[in-house]
Amino acid sequence: MNIFHRFSLSTFALLFCATATSHAQQNAPALHQRANAAMCANCHGTEGKTVDGSAVPSINGMPKDYMVLQMKSFKDGTRPATVMHQLSKGLTDAQIESIASYYASNKR
Repeated sequence: MNIFHRFSLSTFALLFCATATSHAQQNAPALHQRANAAMCANCHGTEGKTVDGSAVPSINGMPKDYMVLQMKSFKDGTRPATVMHQLSKGLTDAQIESIASYYASNKR
């Protein structure tokens, strides 16, 4: 293998890594938002869709302002709950806003 061929492969690898890193950095906020929203999947189902007849409500497509209000009510204890008051206490207001935005942006 000549030096030009090695240089070409190295340059290609460097450009590929730079492009992949740039792409990941551009998607970092969306990935972070999705990771926050994934915390809800254990109870509210994948993508916030529960099965028919579930006692746990689907949150997919829920209006953002309504969800923020409910989450903050769980957090401050004004809305009764079994586990949501405990879970919501661990979330910042920014996380609540992000999660609500994520689910509101999906179709019901």
